[in-house]
Amino acid sequence: MSLSGALSNALSGLTANSRAASLVASNIANATTESYGRRTLETSSRTVGVGGVQIDGVNRRIDTAVLSDRRLSDAQTGFAEDMQTFASKIEALLGPSGEAGSLSSFYSAFENAILSASSDPSSTQRLQTVALAAQDFVGKLNDVSTTLQLSRATADRTIAAQVDSLNTALGRVKDLNEAIAEAMYRNGDASSLMDERQRVIDQVSEIVPLRTVQRDNGMIAVYAASGNPLLDPTIHSEPAEIGFTAQNLVTADMTLGNGLLSGLTISGQAVNSTNEGPLGGGTLGAQLQIRDAVAVELQSVLDGIARDLIERFEPSGPDTTLVAGDPGLFTDAGLAFDPLNEVGLAGRISLNALVDPAGSGTWRLRDGLGAATQGDVGDARLLQAYSDALESLNVPGSTSLGTGAFSFGEHVGDFVSAVSTARVHADGQQSFSNAQNTALKELELSAGVDTDAELQELLRIEQHYAANARVITTVDELMQTLLSI
Repeated sequence: MSLSGALSNALSGLTANSRAASLVASNIANATTESYGRRTLETSSRTVGVGGVQIDGVNRRIDTAVLSDRRLSDAQTGFAEDMQTFASKIEALLGPSGEAGSLSSFYSAFENAILSASSDPSSTQRLQTVALAAQDFVGKLNDVSTTLQLSRATADRTIAAQVDSLNTALGRVKDLNEAIAEAMYRNGDASSLMDERQRVIDQVSEIVPLRTVQRDNGMIAVYAASGNPLLDPTIHSEPAEIGFTAQNLVTADMTLGNGLLSGLTISGQAVNSTNEGPLGGGTLGAQLQIRDAVAVELQSVLDGIARDLIERFEPSGPDTTLVAGDPGLFTDAGLAFDPLNEVGLAGRISLNALVDPAGSGTWRLRDGLGAATQGDVGDARLLQAYSDALESLNVPGSTSLGTGAFSFGEHVGDFVSAVSTARVHADGQQSFSNAQNTALKELELSAGVDTDAELQELLRIEQHYAANARVITTVDELMQTLLSI
């Protein structure tokens, strides 16, 4: 080998070593950076010219299978956390049985107040206590109903925000795809652009379960786990546009089914807008589930409870002073209840104004709402009939409570128990999802940058650098010797 050939070989080696050392430094500096892919230098022997080392490019190393599974787990975890948060919120609002301020404690107070008043019907204070307890109980029903509708409205706004985030991310991935393809066409290093693209996708992986497919020139296609293409440069240059229209106010009568709430569209085409649809499975699916399924079902049962309470005290019930069409002890916003207007009833139910505890008409709890004057102050028959009405086993008029015969207290207890059971189930789902997600993240990190291995690689690079530098020094000494002859 000639001196010029040896010098050329050594210089190419130094260049490769310098580039390799730079990549090692970048790997160590970003060892804990999320979405960072470990870089390695790809080299080969020169086949043309005097020989030496040829830099073929930079290889970004990631485990695509683990990355894909982790993203699916992100979505599953997001869904489980949103559902658990909602279940916990409603359970806390209902309160533990027997605890002050809980739905069951308000009902117990109402039931006990009736029993207490029936033992001394002449006591105005005890009659007022019955009215106050009744008012507190229906007020709690109102509060739970209001919270359910506020939760639905919050879910509706969250869906809109997440759709915007998803559309923005897809547009960003499309731009990064193009930048990566151009960098690779020019034989440049697109690793940083690929890191950013992975980071963008990771940021929305909780919203919808996503899968990516490698395409030519470093580009990728993005698909929902359901198989719907969201961005595929081999199909269309532009990403799919996900559509959704938020509502400023959500009320109990507004549902996806009756068209009063918006569903999802993909590129202008309506799609199944439930958690079972093409964009379900993540936090977007959880918010759809809350808005259109879980909260609606809870509201339906709550309305059934309110209806059952009203119907137990209607004109055909214990108060014989009422006539058909009169509002009973409990009313629909002050009016008689219309069976065709059950939706949202829990938010409208109220105590009859004739026995408002702030007024002077609580004696009607003893003598009847339709009584013109006070009767015998020692007559406890109506109060006892009220207690019997609550305890009687009736088949509810609302289909949301089933077809069995139950007392009113059993309906309240079953509702509280069902919410508690749902929360326990949500806790289990969240715990499992978090454990799985943590395991996948650890597996992903284990395949990432190993700082010990990088430092060993740096020692190897240093040795190669010293060897190449020694060749250059030797060539220089030989050339000086030749020149001095």
